[in-house]
Amino acid sequence: MTNETSVTDGGLSAEAQHVLDQIDEQNVDFLRLQFTDILGTVKNVSIPASQAEKAFEEGIYFDGSSIEGFVRIQESDMRLKPDPSTFAVLPWRHTEESAAARLICDVMDTSTGEPFEGDPRGVLKRAVDRAEGMGYDVNFAPEPEFFLFEEDEDGRATTKTNDVGGYFDLAPKDLAQDVRRDIIFGLESMGFEIEASHHEVARGQHEINFTYDDAVSTADNVATFRSVVRAIAAEHELHATFMPKPIAGINGSGMHTHMSLFEDGENAFHDEDDEFSLSGTAKEFLAGVLEHAPAITAVSNPTVNSYKRLVPGYEAPVYVAWSDRNRSALIRKPAARTPAASRIEARFPDPSCNPYLAFAALIHAGLDGIDEGYEAPDPVRENIYDFDEEKREEYGIETLPTTLESAVEKLEGDDVVLDALGDHISESFLEAKKAEITDYHVSVSEWEKERYLETF
Repeated sequence: MTNETSVTDGGLSAEAQHVLDQIDEQNVDFLRLQFTDILGTVKNVSIPASQAEKAFEEGIYFDGSSIEGFVRIQESDMRLKPDPSTFAVLPWRHTEESAAARLICDVMDTSTGEPFEGDPRGVLKRAVDRAEGMGYDVNFAPEPEFFLFEEDEDGRATTKTNDVGGYFDLAPKDLAQDVRRDIIFGLESMGFEIEASHHEVARGQHEINFTYDDAVSTADNVATFRSVVRAIAAEHELHATFMPKPIAGINGSGMHTHMSLFEDGENAFHDEDDEFSLSGTAKEFLAGVLEHAPAITAVSNPTVNSYKRLVPGYEAPVYVAWSDRNRSALIRKPAARTPAASRIEARFPDPSCNPYLAFAALIHAGLDGIDEGYEAPDPVRENIYDFDEEKREEYGIETLPTTLESAVEKLEGDDVVLDALGDHISESFLEAKKAEITDYHVSVSEWEKERYLETF
């Protein structure tokens, strides 16, 4: 995050003036001012580049009552405050003659002049502020998976994959290498540092990994990543989806999320004398995430479809435990080449989540573990997928909620996660999720028609 303390003679911050210079140098003619609604959908207001200085000085006003979960019509005036550190030219709108760029914005409440309590980015900033107040900087590194599907003759998405590749496959099985290459070039042009890309386990499934960053920048990157993947896939006449389980019977898409805390420039999660190279702080943080995981799931796995992925047998973590070896546990301690790389990996989030809210919930849960001095259970080094119910009870291993409805119930009973979201977002989020559950219950699926229509 940029700390806008330096100001030019014209009254703009130095960072904002740099953006204005970049707009001129790169022939940017339109700016997209982006933010997310409570469900994590990216919204944007387009303005001519000539209005950029005004946007930095005064903000851009919009009708908040039209945005999911924001405000009622009588409280509708909202203001977008662009963050100059997020300026990036859109790779699919860039020519020598003209270009479009985006700026991610904070949402301000015009009645108070303060940050809007219903802005997901603001919720994450409050979580980061709590961590900083305890002396910690928070780093995140997510791994969002996605599927590429062919489009039909009308340009609508199908569930027909354009390849039959598997984990780490090459051409000719992996026919999406060129698509991933173009996505990577696009991301790099927007400032991403890409570490690796590969075909995932399921046919048509892919993963592109980018480097860790502070929590807010990383959440910005997830929102950007999803937009870039979709836009560049569409240029290849493919549909990219971050739906957790688009095809029954094969692996779904997760967003494994790596987390660490730094204190005075040193990794607070590392202890070279510990058997697992984890500090007491790391274990308390880990224990806090385990304690609140059932409630976090409503936020990190926020759709009815999310729970079609969270079932045993498809490599999805459903057991509330941690391990330093295998991937069947909810949290894993990955191997680290250097002390700075010591971290824990939450394996249950999926890429349909609002990253700002999911990261905020994880941070508050972990910090609660530190505040309360939670003791981490012993790691489970065996494959929990092979355990029967009796053995899971012996180890004291619980399971995550199996439906969105049960996850919402867990969220309603967890004050730590509710406080992480704040009153406004908690109320709006729960209302939206309960409506989604109701819609699902009254719908009639193709499975039901095929099974019952001619039988009864």
